[in-house]
Amino acid sequence: MSLLAAIASPINEIVDSLGPNDLPYIIPIHPNLVHLTIGLFSIGIAFDFAGAFYPLEKRVFRFLALPVTRTGFHDVGWYNLLACSIFTFFTVAAGFYEMLLAVPLPGVKTILGQGAITTMLWHSVGGVALLLIIVAMTVWRGYQRFVWRKDLGRQVSWIYLACGVLILLLMGVHGSLGAWLASEFGVHITADQLIASGANLSEVLP
Repeated sequence: MSLLAAIASPINEIVDSLGPNDLPYIIPIHPNLVHLTIGLFSIGIAFDFAGAFYPLEKRVFRFLALPVTRTGFHDVGWYNLLACSIFTFFTVAAGFYEMLLAVPLPGVKTILGQGAITTMLWHSVGGVALLLIIVAMTVWRGYQRFVWRKDLGRQVSWIYLACGVLILLLMGVHGSLGAWLASEFGVHITADQLIASGANLSEVLP
């Protein structure tokens, strides 16, 4: 144990460049990319649903004089999912980087009774799993678009759409872990970290 204590952490090499939020930049990147991932995936699934139900909606679009086509809906669904699978690599990478610099508040538990390290580990494993699932969904969606259902009006199967809804629910559960890291443990939250260090917020914050 004394040997481990004597080993200097590599983080000490950049500690002088870290701000009150324990990051070398003002606003955390990972939470913003997370919402981009969720938004792209949600839009992709929503527009594929619109394309799947297009025969039922066609009269409404015609009444509203909206020049939309079934192919157009599926195009939006495909390109949003493709963009989602690409951006999620950056989302996960930013998450791991910011996790390595995380300084959670001590002595705090979530409503599930988990500590900071356990929550971060589950959030990290879940993030990688979701990345793999999104990539798998993109490959599946691509095969439907270009191979299996290329000659059909409805580009996606009902099983695909059901899986998309299930993944959105999983994203909500997984996102709760990330939200707890910020709200409960103060990870990369400037005010929480300053209060924990004993600073006077009225003096150090503009």
